Amino acid sequence: MRAFRELWRRPVTEPAAGRECNARRSSRLLLSLGAVTAITATATAATVGTASADDFGPDTCRQGYVWREATPTDRVCVTPAVRSQTRADNRAAVSRRAPGGDPFDPDTCMVPYVWREAVRGDHVCVTTATRARAARDNALAADRKVAARLWKTNYTIPPRDNGDGTGTGVSTDDIPRIKLNGDHYNFGEVRLYIRYNFGRLAWSGTVTARPQPGHAGGAWGVRTGLFDCSRADRPNNAYARARDVVSGRWSPRLPLSIGCPVF
Repeated sequence: MRAFRELWRRPVTEPAAGRECNARRSSRLLLSLGAVTAITATATAATVGTASADDFGPDTCRQGYVWREATPTDRVCVTPAVRSQTRADNRAAVSRRAPGGDPFDPDTCMVPYVWREAVRGDHVCVTTATRARAARDNALAADRKVAARLWKTNYTIPPRDNGDGTGTGVSTDDIPRIKLNGDHYNFGEVRLYIRYNFGRLAWSGTVTARPQPGHAGGAWGVRTGLFDCSRADRPNNAYARARDVVSGRWSPRLPLSIGCPVF
């Protein structure tokens, strides 16, 4: 019988809270340092608990896009040039309406303008090309946001080729392991964390989100090396999260089951 084995992870070493103070420092300096430390700790805690300045929640645009703002509540992500055109069209709206409207609608446009219809009830008069572009932007709205999607797949370790037509492996190679995947991120760095439900870090990593066929925005995939302990009778005891570094936006928590004995 093969020896019973269990996956262990080296605990993360946290930095020391501070350096030992020199006993000969004056009490005034010690008080000053204490005040600075307290302020720093408070600021750090506030930063951890809130989103960054570039994180606007589910409406956060990917890098290179901005809100269109056809109306005050329009959060469709477009290029800066399109937003500038949208603002210009809003300013010219009255001048493009037919004088007096018509019996059916006071917002009737002068020829050759048409309603933009960027959002429901948007009767700003624009060119037909602008209306078509607004429709295209609406269709691409979800792909241009930092949705920070995160999901799990599995992989196993193939036999090592011995070069003579044979392969070598170990007893755990065919046990599924966790691969984290994501899309709808900014192009650039994404930081990944797997924690137990009680808070201890089990695994962390960094990956670069890049264009990938079939995926919107920056996409990525990372093999964690952790065994997937998912089973119908075993509750999830951990979760994964991904952080888009460009925007500061976090993915939702992905429940996981890890740390089970394997053999």
